[in-house]
Amino acid sequence: MARARRTTIADVALLSGLSICTVSRALRNLSNVSDKAQAQVADAAQKLGYKASSAAARLAGGSTGAIAIVAPSATSWFFAQAVEAAEEVFADSGWDCVLISLRNKPSVRKKVFGDLDALAQRVDGVLLLNVDLDAEEISDLEASGLAVASVGMSRVPWDNVGIDDEHAAWTATNHLLELGHWELAVLTGHEMDGTSVLSSRDRLTGFRRALAESDLTVHPDLVVAAGSTIEGGRRAMTEILANRDMPTAVFAACDEAGFGALMALREHGRNAPKDVSLIGLDDHPMSWFMGLSTVAQPVADQGAFAANLLCERLADPSAHDRAARHMLGVKLIERKTTRHKR
Repeated sequence: MARARRTTIADVALLSGLSICTVSRALRNLSNVSDKAQAQVADAAQKLGYKASSAAARLAGGSTGAIAIVAPSATSWFFAQAVEAAEEVFADSGWDCVLISLRNKPSVRKKVFGDLDALAQRVDGVLLLNVDLDAEEISDLEASGLAVASVGMSRVPWDNVGIDDEHAAWTATNHLLELGHWELAVLTGHEMDGTSVLSSRDRLTGFRRALAESDLTVHPDLVVAAGSTIEGGRRAMTEILANRDMPTAVFAACDEAGFGALMALREHGRNAPKDVSLIGLDDHPMSWFMGLSTVAQPVADQGAFAANLLCERLADPSAHDRAARHMLGVKLIERKTTRHKR
C-alpha cells in the first residue's frame, strides 16, 4: 500500500486561505496574528490533523541547538526575504540560526561544503537557499548526518520548496503574446555552475515554450544575458536598443533586470509601454513603485515553508517519509509597463 503524503503547513495555508507565513505565526500563537486568522488556522489544522514542531521536541533530539541558513548572498532582495522568514520560524521553534553567506564565490562554497564535519559540529541542520551544489557535494551533504531542506533547488534528495520557474516565465511571455506582441526579446539570467539550481535555464525554456505554442521563435540576437542585477538589465537593454530590429515587447527573467531595462529605455529617450512593453518576474517591492508588470512569486512563504519542513525533520529524526518537491503558485500582476500592441 502506498504511504499517504504527509500533511504540511502549505496544506493548512491552502485550506485556511492564508499565506504560509501567517499560518506559521498562528500555529506558534504569536501576537501579530488577528483573532480571525488564528481561528481560521486552528480550524484548518484540526481538520487536517497538522501540528507544528515544538522546541521541546528539538531539545530532546538536537545536539547543538542551531541551524545554518546558507545563501549565495546575504544582501540581495530574494535572499534577505527568504532568510528573514526562515529565521522567524526557527526562532519560534527554539532554534538558534547561523547565517552563512557564500558571497557568490565558488571558493567560499567549496570551503563550506568541503568540510561538512566542521559544519556538523556547529549545527544540527542546514537550510540551503538556491545554492548551486554539484553531484558530489549533494551526495556528501546527504551522507553527513545533517538534516537538510532547501529553497529553489532541483533533483536533491531532501525536501525542497520553490516555484515552477518554467511555468512562471511561460505566464509572463504568454501575457505579452495575448497583448498582440509577436516580436519578443528576453533578458535572461546566468546559469550557475552546479547541477542543483536551474532557475535561469527553466525560465528561458518557459519563454521559448510560450513562443513555440504560438508557432513563433526568437532571433538569437534578442536572447541577451542580463544576470539578475539592475546594471545587467541596463546593459542588456542597451544592447537590444542598438539592434535595428527592435522588438515590441521584452521579458526580463527577473524584476531587477527589468529595472535596468527601464533605465536604459529612459536614457535613450524611450519608455515602456509606449515604445516597448516590458514584464519581469518576482514582484520585487520596487516593482509596484516603478509600475513594472510582473509575475509574482511568494518569496517569504518559500523560506517559511522550507524552515517548517526542516523543523519537522529535526523534531522527528526517525521519520522515514520520502523527501518531496513542494511547488508554490505564481500570479500575473499587470501594471503600467505592458499594453496592447498598436
